[in-house]
Amino acid sequence: MQHDDRHDRISPRVLTLRNGRTVLVREIRPEDEGMLDDAFARLCKDARYSRFFHVVRSVPVDILRPRAVGPRGHAVALVALSGEGPASSMVGGARYVTDSAGEACEFAITVADDWHRMGLARQLMCLLMDIARVRHVRRMEGTVLATNAGMRALAFQLGFRDLPVPDDYSLRSVIRDL
Repeated sequence: MQHDDRHDRISPRVLTLRNGRTVLVREIRPEDEGMLDDAFARLCKDARYSRFFHVVRSVPVDILRPRAVGPRGHAVALVALSGEGPASSMVGGARYVTDSAGEACEFAITVADDWHRMGLARQLMCLLMDIARVRHVRRMEGTVLATNAGMRALAFQLGFRDLPVPDDYSLRSVIRDL
């Protein structure tokens, strides 16, 4: 099945977190650039390193417009917003990019430091998995720092296998068939 990201739109949805707070999750848009810069600036150094595996001082250009290669590849990029209108702020993001066949994807999740332990990462991950299934992706995988106990625990709870990355003891590969 070929995907056209311009026509496979994902409906916005409201997620309710453990503490009763709600966030609006929708696809990222080009006009989110300023909000994305603000969210990135609020991330602590450890959170940035956990997401990118090296020191990053500014938002990478592919975050706003992820691209997949190949005729069957596709990308999904979501943002979680708290508040409404001009007062809204980006508190999380989730994405995946498929391989060129569109059958396997690599995911990434980021949650603002002050929004941890509310269930946002879990709900974003489950949403990504649901979208991937609908789009006929067969396997989801991610590379995680071996020291990122929170992400590794979440992946385990969601049925991912946690495997070593050959030749790099600092990384783990989490993989799940969908």
